[in-house]
Amino acid sequence: MTSRFRKLLLAGVTGVVAVAAGVYGLKMADAATYPDPGAVTGSTGAHDPTMVKKPGGGYLLAATGDGITLKTSADRTRFTDAGRAFPNGTAWADEYTGGSANLWAPDISYHGGKYLMYYAASSFGSSKSAIFLAGSTSGAAGTWTDYGKVIESTATSGWNAIDPNLTVTPSGEWWLSFGSFWSGLKMVKLNPSTGKRADRTIHNIAERFVNSKSVEAPHIYHRGGYYYLFMAFDLCCKGASSTYRTVVARSTTITGPYRDRAGTLTTAGGGTEILASHGAIHGPGHPAVLADSDADVLVYHYYTSAGDARLGINLLSWSSSGWPTVH
Repeated sequence: MTSRFRKLLLAGVTGVVAVAAGVYGLKMADAATYPDPGAVTGSTGAHDPTMVKKPGGGYLLAATGDGITLKTSADRTRFTDAGRAFPNGTAWADEYTGGSANLWAPDISYHGGKYLMYYAASSFGSSKSAIFLAGSTSGAAGTWTDYGKVIESTATSGWNAIDPNLTVTPSGEWWLSFGSFWSGLKMVKLNPSTGKRADRTIHNIAERFVNSKSVEAPHIYHRGGYYYLFMAFDLCCKGASSTYRTVVARSTTITGPYRDRAGTLTTAGGGTEILASHGAIHGPGHPAVLADSDADVLVYHYYTSAGDARLGINLLSWSSSGWPTVH
């Protein structure tokens, strides 16, 4: 094959791919760069998932749902329904949910011999919201005890108390990040003995000024001297039309300032994209990172072309300069 013919052939293939991309609305760079979710079987429906490794082996997953949806897995691949954290309702949250049993975006972890779960109560488009804390020694459905409200926002707060994430620093400090739209992502210090606020200070850690100021779902992960702030940009909850995507920034201090790979501050809209819609994977977002024995694991949800929310799991690799890539 001559060099000229090879170039013509490659040009033709590229042209066909480009036409196909235009016809089917594919993002060529995304389709080439981003992997599909790893193999997940069994009960795979999930929205705003979070996962913890159980002390005795296996995994416990919690997700948005009536009374908080629970799932278990022995191998991080096959998941089984495990009921609801609160099967008998959550009357204490009704003033924020309008009486709905649907609770949002749980954050599950294991500390001091028990499972802890921060979760949010709100209604769509409202900033009258609250974050609560619950605990369980087994993590099983119906065994969770609510410990009360941690923080709330009102219609005039200018920020939104949803999407909580607990981070425990190497020195043992507890911090809760949270937020959605409005003035962005916030952080408060917690008392490790109670899991409640240690003081009245609210730190600003990220804000956007485009696409309806859409930034939410913070998750902070410590690795190699940096705190990595994973976030969701753009719009969730629109099925296959969702534009949710996962971005990251980092800081040497948990309260920031956080900067993306280009050096842009997250308080100025910064965030380096690491996963976005591609092919039949729509709106991958609401990230959580689990440090497992074999790898760092990214847990998230995405939508199928039929509009169903599904559990997404991939591994993370890290560059020599300390930035994550999804694979």
